[in-house]
Amino acid sequence: MPDWIAVLFLGLVEGITEFIPVSSTGHLLIAEQWLEKISRFEASEMFTVVIQLGAVLAVIPLFRQRFHQFIFEWNDPAVRDYLAKIVVAFFITGVGGFLVTKAHWDLEKNPKPIAVALLIGGILFLAVEYWLRGKPRKDVVGWNVAIAVGLGQIIAAVFPGTSRSGATILLALILGLNRPLATEFSFLVSIPTMIAASGYEIHKTLRHPVVGAAPERWDMVFLGFVVSAIVSFIAVKWLLRYVQTHTFSAFGWYRIALAIGIFLLLLTSTGP
Repeated sequence: MPDWIAVLFLGLVEGITEFIPVSSTGHLLIAEQWLEKISRFEASEMFTVVIQLGAVLAVIPLFRQRFHQFIFEWNDPAVRDYLAKIVVAFFITGVGGFLVTKAHWDLEKNPKPIAVALLIGGILFLAVEYWLRGKPRKDVVGWNVAIAVGLGQIIAAVFPGTSRSGATILLALILGLNRPLATEFSFLVSIPTMIAASGYEIHKTLRHPVVGAAPERWDMVFLGFVVSAIVSFIAVKWLLRYVQTHTFSAFGWYRIALAIGIFLLLLTSTGP
């Protein structure tokens, strides 16, 4: 398989799954392991970080009304309150991420724990949506939601397969927030989080390159960045409309089906 096809595939996977609550990290790790068997392309840490950054930057225009408020209407108490909650959630995530880094936590690249996290998340989505039936929902983000979203991002960073958007949206729903606002707040908090994380990883990789590693193929990095950005913009625009009239149950069933598929592949690959 030509490298550019592998890069297109990885960019497509990242763009679709970065904000959809099905775990982009889990999908990328599995996709990269699969590509290793049929392609010579090996996704470096830099490549993965940059295409994630592309997916994040691409969705900023979709929230231009919110960003307009933050810049030009910050004197409005409601706008300041909403922005303050984003900052607090981001701060909690930053502190947690720093502690995780200091503990030298590495992403588990074994598909089994990824499948377990996908399965648990899928079951929780179905259970929460069932529990929410007929219950009134809040249309204001509370401080409890801001704290929970910050903690949810830490959980997702530690356990690949959890999904950053999945964990944060679930917690916001459990705390009573309506689906569209839970989705929006989750995404707005993830934007500075991912920009900061990506910037840190890029700086670390450039300053401390792996000894003996192959030179970075910047043409492939750029291609992956562009593909993930375009696909992410389309996926998030669709999701923001979808949650206006639908529940997250479909994503729960998808996670369960994917987890079962991974378990079956593991059984067949280790069987006699």
